[in-house]
Amino acid sequence: MKRYLTLLRNEPLLRRLSIIQLIAYFGAWFSNVAIYTLLIQMDASASIIALVAAIHFLPGVFQAPLSGVILDRIHPKRLMIILTFIEIVCTLSLISVDNISMLWFLYLLVFIRMGASSFHFTVEMSLLPRILEGKSLQIANEIHSIIWSLSYTVGMALSGLFVYWAGTTAAFVLDAGLFMVVLILVLSLRMNIELSTNEDHFVKMMRETFGYIRDNRIVLHLMILHAVVGFTAFDALVALAAKHFYAQIIAVSLGIGLINAARALGLVIGPMILGHWINNSRLGWLLLAEALSIALWAFAIEHFYFSVIASIGVGFVTTTLWSYTYTLLQHHTNSDFYGRVIAYNDMIFLGVGASVSLLIGSLAQVGVSLGTITLILGSVFALAAFYYGWIRRTFVLKEIG
Repeated sequence: MKRYLTLLRNEPLLRRLSIIQLIAYFGAWFSNVAIYTLLIQMDASASIIALVAAIHFLPGVFQAPLSGVILDRIHPKRLMIILTFIEIVCTLSLISVDNISMLWFLYLLVFIRMGASSFHFTVEMSLLPRILEGKSLQIANEIHSIIWSLSYTVGMALSGLFVYWAGTTAAFVLDAGLFMVVLILVLSLRMNIELSTNEDHFVKMMRETFGYIRDNRIVLHLMILHAVVGFTAFDALVALAAKHFYAQIIAVSLGIGLINAARALGLVIGPMILGHWINNSRLGWLLLAEALSIALWAFAIEHFYFSVIASIGVGFVTTTLWSYTYTLLQHHTNSDFYGRVIAYNDMIFLGVGASVSLLIGSLAQVGVSLGTITLILGSVFALAAFYYGWIRRTFVLKEIG
């Protein structure tokens, strides 16, 4: 914990960005739980729930080719102001969705809102390697993932209770209010960031990015390795488990909130313990540990209390996997391509998340048990461990720090 506090104390811009992240991420979970609760109240099918989960990821996939160039051409502060305003408008508009006939409007709002949210995330993550490097960059990524996990833990726990007691409308209003606080903080940001001096048009810059990735295959393989973490996109799985298994024990909104909060508790604790331990030679073991923890959750998923405990184990490894693979990618990317490479990386990651959400819905719709679906997702991490072993044998990986 000391190394996190030291870096935040010495880096004022990182400190302010971290506060913005904490408030933005904390608020997002209120409307997230409200959306899934609303769908279940409207008796939406498994395929509809899974589609909404997928829509949370899809905008980042489609906008990445353009956003990568924009990141290297437009000042980050201006982008963050515009994106936060879009999030406020879309969140407040969700209040008008009150019956199944308005699903099309829900899809549209979620798509636009998450497009702004994922772009906002990409802006911040492309900023970090511009202001930090080496071990400091790894620690900053860990701080970001801990903030995400902490807000996820507290946000999910409180949002489940809040939606249960106050309803979905109040959750959307509260979420929008927190985004307004974020907007005020962004307006007061001070950052001296040098943008790319490349004056080429968008198409040429995109071609250059593909050429860079083609000539530096290690970048592509690290993008794919990071994308494996997208197989922990369990939103649809948790919502379906709450609907089919936990509704007899606890209210649906509370079930969704508590399972996600338990997983997020593991997400917070994990990097504090594993951050000192992880290095290039140990990453493969961490991938195998994730496979094992998800397999244990697969056997416990039908039982609420066991599922809560198993979810902590699933989250324990995930944050360190996410932050370390992200840092490896940043560490092996030329600074002239930070914005574009990070954008394409997020495109692949979010594409995997969307595909996993649709896969969960499709398998559940044809009768595959949720435990089996969970086991399938866990097995991907075992395969990723062997893939990472091949990467280490084929390329020279630079150690971080």
